[in-house]
Amino acid sequence: MRLAVAALLVLVAAFQPARAETRRPPVDLANTELPDPKAEARAQMLMAELRCVVCQGQSIADSDADMAGDMRALVRRRIAAGESPDAIRDWLIARYGAYITYDPPLDWFTAPLWLAPAFLIIAGAWIARRSFKRRSN
Repeated sequence: MRLAVAALLVLVAAFQPARAETRRPPVDLANTELPDPKAEARAQMLMAELRCVVCQGQSIADSDADMAGDMRALVRRRIAAGESPDAIRDWLIARYGAYITYDPPLDWFTAPLWLAPAFLIIAGAWIARRSFKRRSN
């Protein structure tokens, strides 16, 4: 009986969702807006363009992960210090790679991402044209 209960507890613990959060308090400026509304607007625009490295499907503006909070605080501190959003984005790309942004720059590594939609449209038009030609004959 004890073995069955222990096995059940192990199974329940194994299927608990992994959490991207810890119990530490949030970093200053992680969830606090800047006093200057224009600076906060620039920070919000940049945070919406940056991907959370923990969640990967959310921007750092939307994520509740501690890492996203750290990144929000970093963006707000740098904006408050007078740094431009482009300079902050470039620094984060240099540190984390182009994956950190939802709008990756065009280079040899990201070229397939940029060219695939055009290729798919051309291939679809070609297939549709051939299909219509067959039907008309």
